[in-house]
This record gives sequence, C-alpha cells and structure tokens, in this order.
Amino acid sequence: MPKKTTKKEFTFEEAVAELEEIVVSMEEDQLPLQVLIDKFERGAKLHKDCETFLTSAKKRLETIANENAEQTNESSPKSPSNDDDEIRLF
Repeated sequence: MPKKTTKKEFTFEEAVAELEEIVVSMEEDQLPLQVLIDKFERGAKLHKDCETFLTSAKKRLETIANENAEQTNESSPKSPSNDDDEIRLF
C-alpha cells in the first residue's frame, strides 16, 4: 500500500514557531547526530519557506502601496502651482 503524502500548508507564524522549537531543542537537548541532522534539515526548509513567504508579502505590499499612490495622484485635484494664496471666484 503506497504511503499518502499530505503536505500541510503552514502559516508563517506556525513555521516560525516550529523553527524556534527546533532551535531550542538543538541547543538544550543531547541528541544523537542523526536527529540533529534531521532537525537541521527541517529547520533549513522552514527558514527557506519563511523567506519565500516574506518576499512574497513584501512584493504584495509594494504593489498595494503603488496602486494606492497612483489612485491618490489620479484623484487629487490639480491646483495652480503659484496661486495658493489667491482666491478665485470665477
């Protein structure tokens, strides 16, 4: 019977929490070398996943900020450059 490989999607916060647990475990516990290597490997994957998530989030935020800046520029009324103190009735 083949193994089912279900990949659980972690949130960024879950990945960071697991990464922190791995670091504490590696620092505090007397673990066999193979277990340390396995934990290091898992930590490296989590680190990469976190970096990917942060890069994606940064790009998304930049896109949102650029869209908002464009909308602000398009909707703002254009005022005469040197006539700020002058009141015009007509």
